[in-house]
Amino acid sequence: MAGKLDLKRELKSYFTASKKDWEEACFPAFGYLMVDGQGAPGGAEYVAALEVLYPAAYGTKFFSKIELERDYAVPPLEGLLWADDFNAYTQPDRREEWRWTMMLMLPDWITQDHVSQALDRQAKKKPALDFSKVRMDVLEEGRCLQHLHLGPFADEGPKLAALHDEVLPARGLTFNGHHHEVYLSDPRRSVPEKLRTVLRQPVRPAKLA
Repeated sequence: MAGKLDLKRELKSYFTASKKDWEEACFPAFGYLMVDGQGAPGGAEYVAALEVLYPAAYGTKFFSKIELERDYAVPPLEGLLWADDFNAYTQPDRREEWRWTMMLMLPDWITQDHVSQALDRQAKKKPALDFSKVRMDVLEEGRCLQHLHLGPFADEGPKLAALHDEVLPARGLTFNGHHHEVYLSDPRRSVPEKLRTVLRQPVRPAKLA
């Protein structure tokens, strides 16, 4: 068996960003395990999503290790976030309006068949969990602006408002996908001031909007 793949180490430009400014990056297609939901992050639906997403991810990892003899580390949690009224996303008091997809990246050798087999096995081991909520999908964001946010999630709002109202217009860009966050820190184990989160926004030239 080959050594364990560490996606976070192999894809450094994906799992980090500049702390100083919104920098440009470009990303190809990656496969993920995903769970969709709505409401405030940390709320009941969000917690339920993670309660099924992580067992799905580790079930797929161990399926790969045993059946394919290819091991990998489960990478950091990620989320796509949006709202029907876009302004709601920059206003913490409107978090119940937020929609989201929580996701965990997969190595490129994992197929839908592998995921289906892994989820079937996990469903037998953990019958109380609804693995039908988990899907495998591909996301290709292409050109993005990204920034490494240090500190509490609640402090993201002003940075995102500045991105929307100042940075994008100044660079002649507009949105080309949902707001994307990569959670490099575990909020259960880090104080809010120590949290590290990549904030990412897919973009395209405004003249093509």
